[in-house]
Amino acid sequence: MRGIELTPEDPVSELVALGARAEREGFDTLFASSHYNNRDPFTVLSQIAAETENIRLGPGVVNPYETHPVTLASQVATIHEASDGRGVFGLGAGDRSTLQNLGIDRDRPLRRVLETMKVSQRLWDGERVTHDGTFVAEDAGLNYGVGEIPVYVGAQGPHMLRMSAKHADGALVNASHPRDFEWADERISEGLADRPDHRGEFDFAAFASVSIAEDGDEAREAARPPVAFIAGGAAKPVLDRHGIDHERADEIGEKIGAGEFSAAFELVTPEMIDAFCIAGTPETVGERIDAVLDYADSFVAGSPLGPNRKEAIRLVALALDQQCRES
Repeated sequence: MRGIELTPEDPVSELVALGARAEREGFDTLFASSHYNNRDPFTVLSQIAAETENIRLGPGVVNPYETHPVTLASQVATIHEASDGRGVFGLGAGDRSTLQNLGIDRDRPLRRVLETMKVSQRLWDGERVTHDGTFVAEDAGLNYGVGEIPVYVGAQGPHMLRMSAKHADGALVNASHPRDFEWADERISEGLADRPDHRGEFDFAAFASVSIAEDGDEAREAARPPVAFIAGGAAKPVLDRHGIDHERADEIGEKIGAGEFSAAFELVTPEMIDAFCIAGTPETVGERIDAVLDYADSFVAGSPLGPNRKEAIRLVALALDQQCRES
């Protein structure tokens, strides 16, 4: 996969233009992130589908708490139909601090994600489903044909990584540093050891925050918002892996939970940017992508992309082209 993520922060018309540009620059998969305080990803994806021909489209990632999993399955299936079979399901447990804003307890996340994936696949196969687990469905079904849709699980923790390798078509590993991908590769290998042959090949995709610009300082400054969200929600072992101060990360998470975003962004340190984003000039970004792909099978360039997203799409494509020529 040669993927890209768009965060629906901008007007829909601008996002559609960025999606069309991504296809022209050679990206084969586009994910639209899902947070209640941004625009609806499915609306964005449906409009991008109308302006593109080949690029795969899906939420990246959507959680099965805000929306009932059966409804999610239908939403993804609708994008699959609207794009003439280009749908992909990016599914994850969701951001804990954001879900708390909605009064949602992210209970049993691994089971919830696994059950959502399995129920979705049964619905797409045309079955009527009765399910009683982390959610309930009683004789649920879709009244239209769907077919197969690849499912990528957004994963960071050891259990979610192993589960995705055993059950899903791929994992979107939300990290940016080779150290994290080396650790994730070990967990994925453990899951692949239990993967049935009939599930086919598995795609270990690096879903990395990227901020790229000709001016490296501008690129690093633009990285503050996504790095704040990553650092504020990172597990303690991840913070320890990079020598990140727990108290400062907790403070960032508290600011984000309270909606004090500017204050959270100001607390981001250079060490956090190095750990949680591939940020800098095209040369620097290309080198970091090379290092990540020593472990991952494929690459998704995630938010913020850079201070100028239109230009960043071109620059990331050039960095990936360079990596392909040298590999």
